[in-house]
Amino acid sequence: MTTATLTAPKARKPLSPWEFWGRMLVLPYLLVFVVFVLYPVGYGLWLARHPQSYVKLFEDPIFFRTAINTVIFLVVAINLKMVVALGLSGFFVRTNGWIKALSVLFILPWAVPSIPTILSVRFMLNPEWGVINTTIYKLTGLDGPNWLNDPTLALSFSMLMHIWKSLPFWTLILIAGRLAIPGEQYEAASVDGATTWQKFRFITWPSMKGLYLTSTILSMIWTLGDFNSVYLLTGGGPADLTHVLATLGIRYLRLDQIDLAMASIVVALPLVLPLVYVMMKRLSK
Repeated sequence: MTTATLTAPKARKPLSPWEFWGRMLVLPYLLVFVVFVLYPVGYGLWLARHPQSYVKLFEDPIFFRTAINTVIFLVVAINLKMVVALGLSGFFVRTNGWIKALSVLFILPWAVPSIPTILSVRFMLNPEWGVINTTIYKLTGLDGPNWLNDPTLALSFSMLMHIWKSLPFWTLILIAGRLAIPGEQYEAASVDGATTWQKFRFITWPSMKGLYLTSTILSMIWTLGDFNSVYLLTGGGPADLTHVLATLGIRYLRLDQIDLAMASIVVALPLVLPLVYVMMKRLSK
């Protein structure tokens, strides 16, 4: 004869004060994440769930112009910014006193708020009473171009605005990468008679290549969400021809087409997710 033995479940160990207060302090951050991140993203995906929204989106000619603008923005602005940042990092890594003073002025565009900065540039580009056209008229007696009414010029100035605003940050990142290279390598190369280009090719670039590529990928991810550089400067104009994916949703919201606004954000995911995946793979190494 067998008897079933019933074992009482083990009593849960009470939380220590450290564990209790740790969970209590994490709770507000978790609540903020749910309310301001998880819920908006989930609600946006729910609004963009209808296939008809994407059909209407792809039938809008502004969408394809926006997609082209976004690709141009990513390819031209990011590569130009990172190449210039790489060159400037070699300049600012020097120890001269006047270079240190100049670096303080160089960092200012990144440190000051975006909204007043970009609106100030927009004021300067005004064709009638802007500083640039006024100066051109005083020097040449000719009227300056209507900078922001030409789609090519307007998009070009948006890219220049983005480069000017974020260039100091990436320059600082690459300066940190240069400072991590042992100075003995450059001293040995100098003894061997290496030129500046040879030092860069065989010492600097191999040491910084991983940082440079990682920074470029991260910059692409951030640039896809750069709303200010385009919207505050051009408003997507003229005739909605300078929109990028980060600003296209505002156009549809103004037209009371919320489903298209959400769909325009969702279609950017095929660009963002591969970049995030590659970024995480690189960081994991």
